[in-house]
Amino acid sequence: MEREILLTTSQFAKLHKVNKRTLHYYDNIGLFSPNFKGENNYRYYTTAQSIDFEYILMLKGLNMSIDEIKSYVSNPNPKDFIEIIDNKFLEIENQLLKLKKTKRLLQSKKKQLELCNEENIKNIKVIECEQEKLSIIPYAFETDNFQGAFSYVIKKWGREQCLSEIGSYISIEKIFNNNFKIYDGLFTSAESVKKNSNTMIKPKGKYVCGYLQGSWRKLPEFYGKILNYTKENNLELEGYAYEKSLNEFVVKNYKEYITQIMIKIK
Repeated sequence: MEREILLTTSQFAKLHKVNKRTLHYYDNIGLFSPNFKGENNYRYYTTAQSIDFEYILMLKGLNMSIDEIKSYVSNPNPKDFIEIIDNKFLEIENQLLKLKKTKRLLQSKKKQLELCNEENIKNIKVIECEQEKLSIIPYAFETDNFQGAFSYVIKKWGREQCLSEIGSYISIEKIFNNNFKIYDGLFTSAESVKKNSNTMIKPKGKYVCGYLQGSWRKLPEFYGKILNYTKENNLELEGYAYEKSLNEFVVKNYKEYITQIMIKIK
C-alpha cells in the first residue's frame, strides 16, 4: 500500500463493533487516540491502529481496569504481558471452578423438583440408594427459630452452601419414642464442603421413602404413617431418618412445601 487508509470515528467504531462513544472516551482519557489529523482538522484513525485497539479490547475482556490497561499500553513488554497472562490463567481457573459448582447446584435443584410430581409423592415406598458421604454439624431444632438455623449454617458451612442441598437427620430411636424436640443434626454433601469437616456415611441399601406435603409441624404425624407402613410390610428400620426439603425455593406458601424422608431398612 502506498499510503495508509484513514477511517473516521464512526467507520473505525463500525469496523471493531464498538460504540463510537467508547472511542471518544478512550481519546479523552489518553488511552487510545486517532493517529492522523487531516487538512480539515478532522482526526482519523489509521488501519494500522486496528491491532493495537483489538489488544486493548482483549485486555478489557480480561476484566483489567482502565488504569491497568493504560499502564501496560504505555510501555508494552514481554515480561509484563506474561505476568498478565499468568494472573488471568489463575482467574479463569477460579471462574471455571465456580461455574462447575453452579452447574452441580442447578443439577441438584432440578433433580429435587423432578421428585415433586404428584404420582411420586402420594405413596410411601421402598427405594434403593447408593452409599453417600455426608458432611454433618450438630443442630437440635429445639426452637422454631429459622433465622438462627440459617445463621448457624452460614457460620459453619458458608453462604454458598445455604443454596445447596441441606437436610436434617434424627435417630430412629427418637422416632420410636415420639421425641422430635431434639434432632441429631444437619447434613449436606461432603463433596461441596471443606475436607476437615465432620462426616458420616449414609449406607448403601434399601430405604423407606415418603414425601410430606405441608408444614414441618406435621412431621411427627407423618412418621406415624411411615411406622405403620413398615409394620404392615414386616420391615425393620435402623440408623437415622434423613429429611430434605425439595422445593422451598420455588413456592411461597409453606402448605406447598415437600419434604423427603428416608429411613434405612435393616
